[in-house]
Amino acid sequence: MSEKEKKALTDISSLGEFGLIDHLTKHIQLKNPGTLKGIGDDAAVLEAGNELVLVSKDLLVEGIHFDMVYTPLKHLGYKAVAVNLSDIYAMNGTPAQVIIGLAVSSRYSLEALEELYEGMLLACDKYGVDMAGGDTTASPSGMVLSITVIGHSPKEKVVYRGGSAVNDLICVSGSLGGAYCGLLVLKREKAAFKGNPDMQPDLGSYEHVLERQLKPEPRRDIVELLNKAGVVPTSMIDVSDGLASEVLHLCKNSGNGAVIYEEHIPIDQRMAAVAHEFNIDPTTCALSGGEDYELLFTVGQEDYEKVKEMEGIQIIGHVADATQGAHLVTTSGQWIELTAQGWDGLKKREE
Repeated sequence: MSEKEKKALTDISSLGEFGLIDHLTKHIQLKNPGTLKGIGDDAAVLEAGNELVLVSKDLLVEGIHFDMVYTPLKHLGYKAVAVNLSDIYAMNGTPAQVIIGLAVSSRYSLEALEELYEGMLLACDKYGVDMAGGDTTASPSGMVLSITVIGHSPKEKVVYRGGSAVNDLICVSGSLGGAYCGLLVLKREKAAFKGNPDMQPDLGSYEHVLERQLKPEPRRDIVELLNKAGVVPTSMIDVSDGLASEVLHLCKNSGNGAVIYEEHIPIDQRMAAVAHEFNIDPTTCALSGGEDYELLFTVGQEDYEKVKEMEGIQIIGHVADATQGAHLVTTSGQWIELTAQGWDGLKKREE
């Protein structure tokens, strides 16, 4: 390859994850009438008689998505399944099967893989999902997990990222930022262990944030709560990349703007304490931390009375006209444009 050709190549890191996806998929056209929704939502949506089939896939790569220094294999297996089930719940659906792909190097023993599968089966059992198949192969180094989850939803209840209307209420479940703070603690302990392998970490005071990072739970309970109340969200997504990023995804897919209020973002004080310990604003963790796997959704104004008293759900703002853009109103009254900083943005703040 000539030097001129080398210079013409584009570094994929310059696009970012979502820019890369948009670039690679921009020419894809759906050919089969049974494919109702392809790339661009939490799951693909396929026609299947009276119900819709929902399919989602995720890859987890050692050294990128998990670090075996501080990730127990049983927790890894549980998390790998749980976070994929979250994609189906984000479509207002019910997960039913998972297909497991595993590439693993020779440094993993049979006992280690048994522990990994024990965690995966625990998640399957808890959420009523069948491990219905998969594939295993060798890897030159480390581990790669590929999880495909298959679910279903009645046609009238499936919820997409697009669909909100101006003045719809923006809601989120649970609390945000805890998973990122748990990761900060684990990375700090890893660095300390490298300096002193004989150290015995005391993590008792970090139980909440560590569980949020190592053993997240998909919010089936929120989907059931909304269904019981007869509330079908107008749009929905799970919070895997931080609140700001997910709000922007809903805006992009619905062609609208958004206003969210800092004072209404659900912050757990246990997370806030850890954030302050690392000299990070808790709101920043909530906006950009990711991996909380809470549900972010919009509902019409007519559902306000039903939603406002629901335990575990917080109304954090409203859908705005596209010309207004997406903004955070701080506790001091400032309007700040939302940006999807994600992990890279947080790293820069730490530095």
